[in-house]
Amino acid sequence: MRKLNALFKDNANLEALTSLSDSLTASKNAWNAVVPAQLARYTQPGVIKHKRLTVYAHNGAIAARLKLLLPTLISGLQKQGVEVTSIRVEVQVQSGTRETPKILRTLSAQAAENLDDLAQKLKGSPLGEALSRLISRAEK
Repeated sequence: MRKLNALFKDNANLEALTSLSDSLTASKNAWNAVVPAQLARYTQPGVIKHKRLTVYAHNGAIAARLKLLLPTLISGLQKQGVEVTSIRVEVQVQSGTRETPKILRTLSAQAAENLDDLAQKLKGSPLGEALSRLISRAEK
C-alpha cells in the first residue's frame, strides 16, 4: 500500500484525484452521520466548495424533504467539524429503473369459495364476471 501512495504523490494528476477522493469520503461520512436514515440511501453528498455542500437527491420528493431539513443538517455538519454554511440540493435522477419483482398472490380455498358464491349471485353483472375471471385464475 505504501508504494501505491508514493505513486499517487509523484504524479500531480493522481495526487489531485486522491485529494478529491479523500474530500468526498469525508463529506460522505459526515453527511451519513447527520441525515435521517430513511433519506440517506436516496442522497449522495458531493464536494464542498466555498463552504457550500452540494447534495444529490434521487428525486424531487427527496429534494423537497431535504430542503425542509436544511437548518438542522447544516448545524449537524458544523458540529461534525465540517466547514459548511449552505447546502445546495440538486435532483439527479438515477439511470435505469429497478424492476420490482412480481409477487405471486394466491387465494385461499375459503376465499375462492366465498368469491365463487358471490360471483354466482352477481352473475351477468360486470362485477360477477370479474370475480369469475379472478376465481378461474386462482384455480390454475
